[in-house]
Amino acid sequence: MPLSDSRLDQYVVDGRRAEIQSHVDSLLDTMTLEEKAGQLNQRSVHFVTGTEDEGEELESAVADGEVGSLLNATDLETKRHLQELAVEESRLGIPLLIGFDVIHGYETIFPIPLAQAASWNPDLAERAERIAATEAAAAGHNWTFAPMVDVSRDPRWGRVMEGAGESPVLGSAFARARVRGFQGDDLSDPDTVLACAKHFAAYGAVEGGREYNTVDVSETALRERHLPPFEASVEAGVGSLMNAFNVHERIPASGNESPLNDVLKGEWDFSGVLVSDWASFREQIQHGTAENRRDAARKAIQAGSEIDMASEVVIDELPDLVRDGEVSEDRLDDAVRRVLTVKGLLGLFEDPYRYFDEERRDETMLADKHRQAAREAARESFVLLQNEDDRLPLDPEADVALIGALADSGEDTLGAWSFEGRPEDAITIRDGLEAFLDREVPFTPGYELPGDVTEESIEAAVETATDADVAAAVVGETAEITGEAASRTEIDLPGEQRRLVEALVETDTPVVAVLMNGRPLAIDWLAESVPAILDVWHPGVEGGPAVAETLFGEHVPAGHLPMSFPYSVGQVPLAHDRLPTGRPGDDGESAYATGYIDAPNEPLFAFGHGESYTDFAYTDLTLSTAAIESGETLEATVTVENVGDVAGRDVVQFYVRDLVGSRSRPVKELLDFETVDLDAGETAAVTVTIEDVDLAFWTVDREWAAEPGAFDIMVGHAADDIVHTQRLELLD
Repeated sequence: MPLSDSRLDQYVVDGRRAEIQSHVDSLLDTMTLEEKAGQLNQRSVHFVTGTEDEGEELESAVADGEVGSLLNATDLETKRHLQELAVEESRLGIPLLIGFDVIHGYETIFPIPLAQAASWNPDLAERAERIAATEAAAAGHNWTFAPMVDVSRDPRWGRVMEGAGESPVLGSAFARARVRGFQGDDLSDPDTVLACAKHFAAYGAVEGGREYNTVDVSETALRERHLPPFEASVEAGVGSLMNAFNVHERIPASGNESPLNDVLKGEWDFSGVLVSDWASFREQIQHGTAENRRDAARKAIQAGSEIDMASEVVIDELPDLVRDGEVSEDRLDDAVRRVLTVKGLLGLFEDPYRYFDEERRDETMLADKHRQAAREAARESFVLLQNEDDRLPLDPEADVALIGALADSGEDTLGAWSFEGRPEDAITIRDGLEAFLDREVPFTPGYELPGDVTEESIEAAVETATDADVAAAVVGETAEITGEAASRTEIDLPGEQRRLVEALVETDTPVVAVLMNGRPLAIDWLAESVPAILDVWHPGVEGGPAVAETLFGEHVPAGHLPMSFPYSVGQVPLAHDRLPTGRPGDDGESAYATGYIDAPNEPLFAFGHGESYTDFAYTDLTLSTAAIESGETLEATVTVENVGDVAGRDVVQFYVRDLVGSRSRPVKELLDFETVDLDAGETAAVTVTIEDVDLAFWTVDREWAAEPGAFDIMVGHAADDIVHTQRLELLD
């Protein structure tokens, strides 16, 4: 596709479009088949195990034009050296793409992405990724393998920490924001990086929440739940997408023509580049859909994939596949054109060394303004799960005991997937409380990470708590048991942390819980036993100060859950947009209705849930019209009042239910949301615009459309706390 027809055009300043296209055409005219295949070959500088590739062999491959991109390079000198080999030693001098996983910050580590989604503030995520891009670019990277936009409602899957939770609407908003943050306004600026939406598609639905497992979802679920954040990324001009590891309709994503060519490149006109996940081209053999490496390369390229990450089946097999007529050279040229085009967009042809600047690196990393932004992001991400008897905020004059090894762990404050983050740069909760209070805070680990206790450790914790006015127990997950390859069958507090909390609760000292986690946890016992629970996730490099400011009331928590918390792992997968079933049991009378005999259907803490140190009241939900025709819009407005004693932020959530459809429709779906800041006693009108496309779904005719009929428009504090409902009619 010509660059002028691409959504990527929004990242090209005037005058460069034709120049890039001309240069790409010129290169393609002179390239051999081997050089073309080389542009599709991505090599790792370091394996994930930490062992280094054979240096001489890699250098030779780069100099010979057999490598188009790198990943996992950390040393700035190494990255520059390899770029010099590509530019100055290879026949055509084509620069390298240099990719890295920048998941929630580079050296300035922000809260994990799931935590950022709890802010319900996409601008926060855009700002975080703008800073992450600036730091990564100063360190020699021009490509990041983020954002992850997979929708998931299974917290057993460790990678939920990388995403935005269970809602395709919330996920789409954060996908757009994160793409904009990484790619800036002009990709040729040296402080931007190419973004990569992953994992295409439906990887968040792995069976059993088990990493690398199979996926079996209907086309309807794919279209309505899993594809919208990817489409939003494409609309935002994302420069690359990454294949998923999983199958769809039992065909591996890397070699599945229907979603890649028909949807992504067909319906959505995506003109960026599509990269495999680690060795996923070759893994078609393990899936049982490719006979050998040659077959795997052929199927991946024919299906619409381009860059081969780490498996090297393309560089080894593709030239002969073209010579033998099994892959057309036109298809190869289209793949290479996409790679060369993004290199042009990044300005690499004009200056391939723009990302190697030691002075800029030294000035950029962990800059004061970056740390301040990380602290603000952490504060906005915290979710006050419950606060019975207004136990929070704490009195700064009180004698506070701090219990829990997580409170003193820099590594776990940063969280998983924080590769260039250094634990010594993180301000822990212990450090944050002591700095805020300007005194030493009595501290006892209570358990060894991730959760082992002894009689001695419990006795020491109880003694520390007994001597205090209040005990803050920091419990939850270590970074190591979240993220990739960290699926859990039990998602309660790890180890024997519960035993520690039980002992603390039995003292006469009031207890508050600070939850540090990378996924929703099944904490029904904790919720019953501890009146106040503040979820701080893995809050990043400035987590400690942000926690202190929130615990002591300098900041009023305003986060809301992007993903439901279950009572029990037996409830998952669990989400707000469930289908009603034929026997929903809404009347509460029939035993022969959907449900469990030992647990409720509803979650412990629902999607959208979040309390505050103040209260908000909703009145007067109105629709600007009770009926609209196709193509028309209306406004839904609700009056919000801060009826508490302190200023605060509220997340106003609008939901919709399609009462009758050609397919069964969810009991409620998130429609839109707005945040509002109000002083005590202040009132504001919050309005969202609704179009017929907002009421659309994947119909029985296999098209995305809004069907005429009745809809309930709802507003509430959470998915399980709907306050007002108005009826809307979509006319034929």
